[in-house]
Amino acid sequence: MTLFHKVFPHPVLSLSLVVIWVLLVNTVTLNAVVFGAILGLVLPQLTRAYWPNAPRLRSPLRIAGYVLVVLWDIVVANVEVALIILFKPEAARRPNWVTIPLELRSPEAITVLAGTITMTPGTVSCDLAENGHAILVHCLHAPDPDAVRDQIKHRYERRLKEIFE
Repeated sequence: MTLFHKVFPHPVLSLSLVVIWVLLVNTVTLNAVVFGAILGLVLPQLTRAYWPNAPRLRSPLRIAGYVLVVLWDIVVANVEVALIILFKPEAARRPNWVTIPLELRSPEAITVLAGTITMTPGTVSCDLAENGHAILVHCLHAPDPDAVRDQIKHRYERRLKEIFE
């Protein structure tokens, strides 16, 4: 193990903690950045024992691409949900449960997928199969559950597989 990995056992977590802390305090000052850096150093050290097999992220560009896709989908879904709520009569709405079979095996990748589904308005990930091979999703309006399944697998799962596995 290198010195870098001894000091930063989870560098992505460390960087994320700094950024999240600065966003939480809502000001970029030296104090906020220093305290965020302290959190970024101390918390990963304290939680190191609980992460024996740190996830390996393959490509920062793919991660950035995934984040952009998710942000775009959140914006589009907000508009779609607003249109459904405002203009679609309740009798015409087709809420549905959709089972998504998973090719992902990394717990971290499955967690990111479940979080992505839940962050996207109109969908909520509700349950994960005991063996981790399927996730149950509730959709506000899904007249074609197969299309929802295919879209989640194509837009999210495929990209996460490239990032995590």
